[in-house]
Amino acid sequence: MGNTTFKNPGRGLVMLVVLMGVAMGVVDGIVVSIALPTITRDFSVNLSDSQWIITGYLVTETSLLLIFGRVSEYTGRWRLFLAGFALFTASSLACGLSATLPELIIFRILQATGAAMVFSISSAIIFEVFPEGEQGRAMGYIGATIAIASIAAPILGGFITDSLGWQYIFLINVPIGLVLLGIGGTCMKFPRGHHPRIPMDWIGAITLVTFMAGLILLLSELAGKSSPGRGILAYSMLCFVSLGIFLIAERRHPAPLLDLRIFDNRRFLLANSSMILLFIAFFMLNIIGPFYLEVSLGLTPSRVGLVYLIAPIVMVIASPLTGWLYDRFQSGFFSALGIALAGASLLLLGYAALVRDLTLIIAGFVPLAVGSALFQSANNVEIMRSLPIEKVGTASSISATVRNLGMTLGVSVASILLTFGLAATGYQGSVEGAGPGLLSPVISRILILGAIFCAVGAGLSLLGNRTDTDVREV
Repeated sequence: MGNTTFKNPGRGLVMLVVLMGVAMGVVDGIVVSIALPTITRDFSVNLSDSQWIITGYLVTETSLLLIFGRVSEYTGRWRLFLAGFALFTASSLACGLSATLPELIIFRILQATGAAMVFSISSAIIFEVFPEGEQGRAMGYIGATIAIASIAAPILGGFITDSLGWQYIFLINVPIGLVLLGIGGTCMKFPRGHHPRIPMDWIGAITLVTFMAGLILLLSELAGKSSPGRGILAYSMLCFVSLGIFLIAERRHPAPLLDLRIFDNRRFLLANSSMILLFIAFFMLNIIGPFYLEVSLGLTPSRVGLVYLIAPIVMVIASPLTGWLYDRFQSGFFSALGIALAGASLLLLGYAALVRDLTLIIAGFVPLAVGSALFQSANNVEIMRSLPIEKVGTASSISATVRNLGMTLGVSVASILLTFGLAATGYQGSVEGAGPGLLSPVISRILILGAIFCAVGAGLSLLGNRTDTDVREV
């Protein structure tokens, strides 16, 4: 089955390497959010600059997922996986040794490239290794790994930042990565991929990366200024031109990077649209929450990590229950209910931020996590079922790209709104120096906007689930 031959002990070691790779990527993304205020202070920079540590990572990973999925058809999945894991490990070392913010951002981009190589094919490797009767259970391990890693990450991020320094959130990857690379390199054989050459739409790939980079540069330019700068027009033109060329290339290429016809399917389009709105809202909370908790409420990074621990703990409990409910009733309306509950929770958190009530903030994270679990259990299945069975791989890679794009936009939009919100009060200094009186109402309004995004997402989800059009070939 598949294109890979395993030596003994086989599947157990394969599962270990893949799941640990997934866990390291999840942990690394979350701990950086927890450590961002500390990194911002250490480098004496503004949030609009330091947010590139997260944004650069997300935009790189997002723009490369589809590309590396196609490259794996030439290299073979395990060759690409181990090459990506080696790059991720080496760049983690470089991140931990960075002496300036530009160095850290550059090495984070390299780290994201390695992560894209790993994540683009992790599910496919697991799916390939296990026989048909065990694939469902095996794929479930990926979700459980993500949940466990999400629980561990806030605690690790706060503890490591407080006790050792932010550099060690990267350096901890190095010994783990070396051990896993040794295991993966000895338990696998590496036959060639399926194709003698890369079946790549290079024009589409280049213009996709250019569009994503231009979009984030545009958003970063907006985030760094309280009034329009001269770079905005240039970046806008870059986005417009690259997107136009990409769309033309995808419609003309015989093997496009992205088959645009799948978006003719309303269920697929609306399910992905609601998902991107949810992740924009969530990552707005992720980027501004630590600053609020440290500046407005005076919490240490380790205590911030404990607050952010609430949601993943609830999701570990709620995810199997909401998944069972969906399997039991087979209703796509659960996705609309879940994102609506998440929106109501963000509204509650917006009020709690305004009145600076930590107890209410902690309480707000509980329904937020339940709503997210309910939405994702139903929405992910709806995305997969909306396309023909032979397009499941396409549906998976596109939904991963959409999810990462939502994360990226959430970080950038939150930075823009925070910059403009503080500037509107007449304040021009750093976020850390704003003080609770200025910062709390601005962050409250951002969270309320996140609630509005979720409300729109709930409406789109309802429209998608009312679509009675049969799944069509594309």
